[in-house]
Amino acid sequence: MTPEPIAFIAIVGPTAVGKSDLALRLASRYPLEIVNGDSRQIYRYMDIGTSKPTLNERAQVPHHVYDVADPDEEFSLADYQRHAHAAMTGIGERGRVPLLVGGSGQYVWSLVENWLLPEVPPDRAFRREMEEWTAVHGHVALHDRLACVDPDAASSIQATNVRRVIRALELHRATGVPPSLLLRRRAGVSKNVLVIGLHIDKTVLHSRADARIDTMVRHGFPDEVRALLGRGYAPTLPAMSSIGYREMVEHVNGVIDLDTATSRIRRETRRLVRRQYTWFGLSDERIMWLDVRDPNAATDAAVQLIESAMR
Repeated sequence: MTPEPIAFIAIVGPTAVGKSDLALRLASRYPLEIVNGDSRQIYRYMDIGTSKPTLNERAQVPHHVYDVADPDEEFSLADYQRHAHAAMTGIGERGRVPLLVGGSGQYVWSLVENWLLPEVPPDRAFRREMEEWTAVHGHVALHDRLACVDPDAASSIQATNVRRVIRALELHRATGVPPSLLLRRRAGVSKNVLVIGLHIDKTVLHSRADARIDTMVRHGFPDEVRALLGRGYAPTLPAMSSIGYREMVEHVNGVIDLDTATSRIRRETRRLVRRQYTWFGLSDERIMWLDVRDPNAATDAAVQLIESAMR
């Protein structure tokens, strides 16, 4: 029996570990096209703070599902799946292989495991009620409400991401089932999907993340946030609540100085890394983990994995 061709390859791991760099190296060797697996790089005008691939990098190899929504647009997991599936279908029709790159666990696993999302339409009245409740009690208290009904969902959703917390509560209210059970059907990875995970010593990773944050600031992150506010995008938008943007908004608005904003971004980024490892665990046997201390050795190991998968 002829083996099925590989459906797609995924490169996962924590922020700043080097996923995009490896993706570009692999795309120079194989007929690959990159598909975004980051929940913030979908937004237009948010380039520096999300470490989005540069225009030069995007010119080297086709990139998909970047800049598909404005910062004030609602963009659900189902929306992401629709964009990603369309991109992957087109890539396959061109005789090429999709290379999914990103660290947003829900986005990545929803494609790898082909999640069937619950058909629960938005409940606008419930959302308004929760938004008003949050305005009084705060986002931490809202997150605690989710933790009471679904600790697993709460552990994977940042408390400041009010929109996603409310959506999880909305799913629970409509179905009576914990959202994590609705969304995570971890039956394993299809044989024709290769998941490559990148990891490195924690101290080195933190150093890389800090250096990247410093680079973002030097390359105009404060000006990017000023431009977003100038376009009329409110600081309370879910897109603007992501790590880096909320701290830089406070700086731009004169609430904190740049050093304080940068320090807070570093702290929140380390928390993000811990959350990412709950989605991509080093003990997860479905992920082919590579140590990236030596980028050339990691590339060679990834090439061997791809060669085996493509046979």
